[in-house]
Amino acid sequence: MADEAKTGGLAEFHPMDQFIVKPLFGDGAVGMFTVTNVTLWLALAVVCSLALMVLGTSKRATIPTRTQSIAELAYGFVYKMVEDVTGKDGLKYFPYIFTLFIFILFSNYLALIPMSFSPTSHIATTAVLGFGVFIFITVLGFVKNGAGFLSLFWVSSAPLALRPILAVVEVISYFVRPVSHSVRLAGNIMAGHAVLKVFATFASLAIVAPLSVLGVVAIYALEVLVCGIQAYVFTILTCVYLKDALHPHH
Repeated sequence: MADEAKTGGLAEFHPMDQFIVKPLFGDGAVGMFTVTNVTLWLALAVVCSLALMVLGTSKRATIPTRTQSIAELAYGFVYKMVEDVTGKDGLKYFPYIFTLFIFILFSNYLALIPMSFSPTSHIATTAVLGFGVFIFITVLGFVKNGAGFLSLFWVSSAPLALRPILAVVEVISYFVRPVSHSVRLAGNIMAGHAVLKVFATFASLAIVAPLSVLGVVAIYALEVLVCGIQAYVFTILTCVYLKDALHPHH
């Protein structure tokens, strides 16, 4: 094992080290106001989002540029999603949902750059997004419907004897939403990056290096797909929850 460590073998293999939060400046402890690698890549995601949607569309033309085309495609995609899932009533909340989609999309894809960091692999990041949606939806539900929002938990179409049991199930399901919403995103992104690191590490072993390189290419291609899918899943679930807040009656 000691010989492996000296030669850079698998003894040095630590696939989870890529998720360690570190200060950008110095080697001290990470505090509440410490600027870390998470801070940097979250800020880059915000900058890229602004660059696409503000700078990319500042000189709009009948014949769009590539950047304008991408921005319009993303805008139209999310707009149609919100309209189809929530109806016309949900379109007033489109800016919030679109911002979530673009921010998560850039956070996921920027993390595919070699030597980068993935903020959405951390539950601390995704929990803020997930619980933010949960609080927003819950407050909106009560503001829009008052006590009528509680009808979301009462399945009136079920037999009367089953309704109290189903109500308990619905309440538990409702409060699990922010957990599943955030864990799903963080878990998928973390798993993909960990598998990439595993395949990349085996590339140092000559006997399996060709297979390892093929594995890295295949997993990377899969991660390109997963990054987009996870942004889509987070967004469409937000739309579904928004629909419940606007139309809580079963």
